Amino acid sequence: EHTINTMVSETLRLLPRLTRSLSSLICHKTKGNPLFVSHLMLSLSKEGLLRPSLSRRRWEWEMEKIEDRELPDDVAMFLNNSIMELPDGVQSSLCILSCFGASANVSFIETLERALQKNIRDDLDVAVAKGLLDKIGVEYRFSHDRIQEATYNMMEDGTRRLFHFTYGLSLASLSIEEGCDGSLFIAVNQLNLGGPAIVQDPSQSFTVAGMNLRAGKKALGMSDFKTALSYMNHGISFLREHHWG
Repeated sequence: EHTINTMVSETLRLLPRLTRSLSSLICHKTKGNPLFVSHLMLSLSKEGLLRPSLSRRRWEWEMEKIEDRELPDDVAMFLNNSIMELPDGVQSSLCILSCFGASANVSFIETLERALQKNIRDDLDVAVAKGLLDKIGVEYRFSHDRIQEATYNMMEDGTRRLFHFTYGLSLASLSIEEGCDGSLFIAVNQLNLGGPAIVQDPSQSFTVAGMNLRAGKKALGMSDFKTALSYMNHGISFLREHHWG
């Protein structure tokens, strides 16, 4: 927050004590991401929420309106452009990561690399250097939820579903090959995000239903009845009507 306040005070040419409340709010909204700070300040200026005062001969701002203001729509476009400027391999790895949520630890990334037979970490390190990801300890994390959202939305719905299903099958196959259920829930969640409509080979319906059954039984063993029921219902959804005949 101190760094952001320094950045804001220098931009507005005001003493740091005068910009502390504004920079604190900006830091909260941008989660301290330098990519967002200058862009947000520019957007606030365009909207008149951050403006020069001729009478006071300094910048002034409307704290309450800024506090109520969501990140501007053009941030999404700004993010899309920032991501599109990256090498194709880095974009691909970011899209893969976005399919698994806001973050993933290195251990899982290594599992994913084995499952997909693709080097992901080098690409993610490039994204870290560009400020799109943070690497905290053993975890890669999107530096803002809007970055994860923008990356995920770069893919069309059908493409996302296909990727989810492919990642799920790859992780499930690796789980069976290595005799380890550590990624079972993640694999099945990916298969379910793909959904029954993405299945082309009828035999895959039985495979996915069986994976959901395994996940459901494992959840039952952990006394997580709600999750177990969800897996059972998902498994049933993959079985077509004639399977019950």
